Amino acid sequence: ETRVEATPGLLSWTGTAGRVDLAYESPDTVRLRGTGLGFGISAAAPALTPFSGIYFYRDPVDGAHTFTSYETGRRYRITVLSGTVAEVSGSQALGAGDRGLTVAAGADGSWEVAVEELDSARRPYRTSAAFGEVMEAARRSFAEFADAVAPWRSADTPAAELAAYVVWSATVRPAGLVTRPAGSPELAWDQFHLPFDHQDESGALPDSVTHSEVLYNFVKPPIHGWTFGHLRRRLPEPLTPAQLNEAYDRLTRWTDFWLAARRAPGAELPHYQHGNDSGWDNATTFDPARVAVTADLAAFLTLQLRELARLATELDLPDEARHWTRTADATQAAMLDELWTGERFVARGVDSTATWDSSSLLDLMPMALGEHLPENIGKTLAARIETHLTPYGLATEQPASPHYLADGYWRGPIWAPATVLIEDGLRRAGHQRLADDISARFRALCEAHGFAENFDALTGTGLRDRAYTWTASSYLLLAEAHAHRDSR
Repeated sequence: ETRVEATPGLLSWTGTAGRVDLAYESPDTVRLRGTGLGFGISAAAPALTPFSGIYFYRDPVDGAHTFTSYETGRRYRITVLSGTVAEVSGSQALGAGDRGLTVAAGADGSWEVAVEELDSARRPYRTSAAFGEVMEAARRSFAEFADAVAPWRSADTPAAELAAYVVWSATVRPAGLVTRPAGSPELAWDQFHLPFDHQDESGALPDSVTHSEVLYNFVKPPIHGWTFGHLRRRLPEPLTPAQLNEAYDRLTRWTDFWLAARRAPGAELPHYQHGNDSGWDNATTFDPARVAVTADLAAFLTLQLRELARLATELDLPDEARHWTRTADATQAAMLDELWTGERFVARGVDSTATWDSSSLLDLMPMALGEHLPENIGKTLAARIETHLTPYGLATEQPASPHYLADGYWRGPIWAPATVLIEDGLRRAGHQRLADDISARFRALCEAHGFAENFDALTGTGLRDRAYTWTASSYLLLAEAHAHRDSR
């Protein structure tokens, strides 16, 4: 039986016949070493077509064996540092078949290789660092990151270091269409701006950005005003006038997109074209109609308009500040007039006055308005939010709903971003007890079940991706705030 052990600096596989260790030397290079066992490195997919799969060959320039992947658009070069190449299969082969090499131990019973991810070409691999030095450098890099991100961690926040690791391990260097790095307090500014680097002529932001693909067929909601307000308060240094101007210009274009391209003629409120635009892809709010006017969108846009007003004031643009304030007031007033029944928020179609409600937590997201909500509406929303609260946190669909699905994505499971937004809004609206309760349950959930993409609301079991930066980052935010409240 193989035992797998992992620390930030080292991943090890240990069996009865030997051991293999892996450590990151750099973001694009890993070192592997082993004793007692040979080691095979093979293409994951056996089929190579003109447009998919992996091609394999030996480079005559440096003697290294290289895999090229259609799927990633990258090359993976294998350099043997010690030991010998015992077997090679599928070199230069097309079609279906095995492709790869096997490394065997040398006279001392060990072997070591370096695996590099590269674009087209690079000088032959050379290093003066021993494997132990590589491992120690990786360990030290994580320790420094964790100390920067979570210096407040203690026994009361037992998952903080693991959360920091999830974020650290997902940190990428700028490459391809990923124009900025991500993953530490100092670089949060760059992470905020990455989607804005791909803002199109209409002002829209892409739905997603990877190193080789930018998708514009959907967007994300205008939550960036709320985000910017929180981000700038957390940055270690005040933003410069140039940075404030850049943020103002980009948020202005993003806001104008929603006001111009996503409001039907004569409409006061913007609409989504699909649940994907909201981030709540399959929420039951969108069951009656995908193209819909919803209260969460109006609330997020209102917050963004108010953030623009603050920025304009700071940049000495009084006329623009008044414009944004008037638009924010008008948007919130229209939301309350058109979508608030006196008891709850509803959604409606764009081409009719017909409205509908649902058992989705999405209908309660206007709680993010916090202190801007009328007190009676805030109290009503808080009471409704409590009906979504399970022992583990906020279910995205009421568990008693006939549409509730344990692994239904946005039709039941607990999600971190919704938790953070509602907790923040409740706290700003004066509902401290409920905010504390939601924070405590979510933190306990992560401490017991890790940082999955989402969680079964009734059992706490992690679902989908089991190491999700949204979840880890949300835990860090809530745990830090809890630690600071406790220290007062």
